[in-house]
Amino acid sequence: MDLENNIIVSDSNDTKMQGEKMAELTHINEQGRAKMVDVSEKADTKRIGVASGRICMQPETFALITDGKIKKGDVLAVAQVAGVMAAKKTWEIIPMCHPLLLTGVDIHFELYPEKAEIEAIASVRTTGKTGIEMEALHAVSAALLTIYDMCKAVDRGMVIKDILLLEKDGGKSGHYIRG
Repeated sequence: MDLENNIIVSDSNDTKMQGEKMAELTHINEQGRAKMVDVSEKADTKRIGVASGRICMQPETFALITDGKIKKGDVLAVAQVAGVMAAKKTWEIIPMCHPLLLTGVDIHFELYPEKAEIEAIASVRTTGKTGIEMEALHAVSAALLTIYDMCKAVDRGMVIKDILLLEKDGGKSGHYIRG
């Protein structure tokens, strides 16, 4: 943890940084029931969330995608739109997420032909009172699920894996970067 610049870099194998005290859960009320956190007193700050995930498939499926031969259409274009739509609708799907006015959503893909894998990366931005991590994670999930949906007729054995937060910035918890 870089205290001077308020940057946390995690070991990708750890969910808690070394020496860091586990934070208290904020979505639990006095009766131990779920609640939506009141953020009305928090200041608006610029926030960014970046997440990624992968889908593994048969080499033949990968070739069909990259050659534009999947019968349902342009897989990556549709998955990109699905990711943007998911980021915008996160608050409707994840119960304790606040509705946020997103100022930017970018979904892009890295192709790994040697492994027959596609990595989806979502970057989401806002200026607001609460974090944007869930929107980035939801965007990646929807993009990968869309790839699965569009290709399942030729490859039901695809595996979605490694959906994770890469970076978060804004708010009082500071800047987090996965190491």
